[in-house]
Amino acid sequence: MRSVVTAAVLLVLCSLSAAAQWLNYPSPGTPRRPDGKPDLTAPVPRTADGKPDLTGVWDVVGDRVMPTDGRVRSKYIYDLGIDLPGGAPLQPWARALYDERRNALGVGAPSEQCLPHGIPDAMLTRTLPFKVVQTPGVTIILFEEFNNWRQVFTDGRPLPADPQPAWLGYSIGRWDGDTFVIETAGFNDKSWLDASGMPHTEALRTTERLRRIDFGHMEAEFIFDDPKAFTRPWSVNVKFELLPDTDLLEHHCDNEKWMKKSR
Repeated sequence: MRSVVTAAVLLVLCSLSAAAQWLNYPSPGTPRRPDGKPDLTAPVPRTADGKPDLTGVWDVVGDRVMPTDGRVRSKYIYDLGIDLPGGAPLQPWARALYDERRNALGVGAPSEQCLPHGIPDAMLTRTLPFKVVQTPGVTIILFEEFNNWRQVFTDGRPLPADPQPAWLGYSIGRWDGDTFVIETAGFNDKSWLDASGMPHTEALRTTERLRRIDFGHMEAEFIFDDPKAFTRPWSVNVKFELLPDTDLLEHHCDNEKWMKKSR
């Protein structure tokens, strides 16, 4: 799928060569099979201090074929609570708003105005991957879509006590064995948790537990706690796969141009 998207982008950006985009460049340090292809089942890479290294370009695993266009998507992008009996445990007002947005097929999403996706929505848009850059004091998550980014501080600082509400909140991280735990708070109430419009309030706190299974596979548990929007804390488990020998593309949002094309 990445190759299809890449071909489309390169067709539009015909003045740029494929080599200039680094879309098929053998990454140093990538374990390889005898035929030269990346070995995605190789052991988890580790940093100098022995911690798993999450660095790499990641894409959510596709597990649903869309009946409208045949594209493969993650089932969670359109319904984050799909694995829970009865769906996500929403408060009545949040359920009514979610149903309204879903009935409108997600029309009115913040992304229509070039505004950011929420957490984990920004990590669930298949074929628009994200990149993890892990360093001792901070882990950076770069999103291809809209060129957005997050900082997860691992230098021991606490979450800010009275933050200015932000689209992606404020994040701190720590290691629990081989699992990277991210705690985030300080959200505004404008982002959607999935593409269908799952709401939340500024009281939202998320916990992400990321575990790299082997070289090419990662699992993540997302835990949501927002007593103003949900009746109880709840979680979802999502799988991701590494995209080896490639990198992110520049992806700017030009909603004026896009809106003209859709008219």
